[in-house]
This record gives sequence, C-alpha cells and structure tokens, in this order.
Amino acid sequence: MPITFRLEKSDDAALSDQLPAIGQGGVSGGETMILHLTHFSAAVIFALVASIVFGITQRESARDMMRYGAYCFAMFVGGVMVAGWAMWLLRR
Repeated sequence: MPITFRLEKSDDAALSDQLPAIGQGGVSGGETMILHLTHFSAAVIFALVASIVFGITQRESARDMMRYGAYCFAMFVGGVMVAGWAMWLLRR
C-alpha cells in the first residue's frame, strides 16, 4: 500500500541527500516520495491511532486514558498476530 507525500525543497543538503527523490511533484520545487508499508506496519499504525482515539473518548482521567489506550493497542496488535497465524494455518 504505497503512501505518497510531498516534501518541500530545503536548504539543508544533508536532508535532501537522505531522502530519495522519486520524481517531480505538482508543486514547483517539491519532491514526491513514496513510502511502502507492509500489512503489519499499516495495522500497527491503525492500532496506534485507533487506540489513542478510544483512550481519549472512552475514559475520564488521564491515567485511565493511557491505560485503556495501551490495552486497546495490545488487543489490536494481538488480534493482528492471531489473525495472521490463523491465515497461515488455513493456507497450509
């Protein structure tokens, strides 16, 4: 699942050398870089964002928000791993 985002040209030569330029973007002076995510990394990013939202919206105190967000994150990532193993077993 490629994610495309635009980088503005910088005067910092070290930063420009580290970032691979794929091609010219629609904005003049901008570079386009494509980031390829694996299914697992996309699922972890989704789990992180969803856990933050769940923690903030479902609990009142900051401590409870952090604990519930961490619990949701662990459940999401654990569910992804269990589903991955189940699909591996079904494929065999």
